[in-house]
Amino acid sequence: MKCSESMFETDPIISEIRHRLADDLKGNMGHGQKHAAKVTVDAGALMLIEGKRAGYNKTYLRRRLLLAQCAGMLHDAKRKEKDHAIRGAEYARVLLKEFPLCPSEIEDVACAIQNHEAFKALVNINTTEGALISDCLYDADKFRWGPDNFADTVWAMVRHFQTPIPRFLDLYPKGMALIKSIKPTFRSRTGKLYGPEIIDIGLDIGREISNMIHLEFSFYLEK
Repeated sequence: MKCSESMFETDPIISEIRHRLADDLKGNMGHGQKHAAKVTVDAGALMLIEGKRAGYNKTYLRRRLLLAQCAGMLHDAKRKEKDHAIRGAEYARVLLKEFPLCPSEIEDVACAIQNHEAFKALVNINTTEGALISDCLYDADKFRWGPDNFADTVWAMVRHFQTPIPRFLDLYPKGMALIKSIKPTFRSRTGKLYGPEIIDIGLDIGREISNMIHLEFSFYLEK
């Protein structure tokens, strides 16, 4: 994790991408700079673990770490647009041409971004190395469906859509069921090991929040 955090803070390519996205990620419905940073660091950490397991040498592993972090930073760049994963992949293909990355590396990042949504058809990736970046990005993004969802994301979306409390609670069971359905979808070996537990922790928090809202805001619910 420390190695991934260090690259996130110091690598010039990641720093420039962060700068480029600063405005785009503002007010991004709970998927802004904080979300992107967490996904980026976790995607890099997963790449380090899975890349070592795959036998990557040190130089190649660091390069793949960089690509995983590029995917992490860019995965929600077009969150506000319809089919945001597809639009994000297209954007990544254009933007990353400005950086010292080869075409195959750019394509690995773009495919990972296009594949990061749950329950969507996947684009085919021809190499195991490219597929690993896709898996690491997906799992890092879905880790956020655990405690992070109830600490940040859901409230940012409520603020954005100005959702009334009764409507919020009507939608709550469906949201909880959707989160639960993520548990069997983790893709990397490490994601499969830890992801379901992270989701369960988030679900426990979600149930406590639901109970608290029903208790504290019952006056509004009776109207």
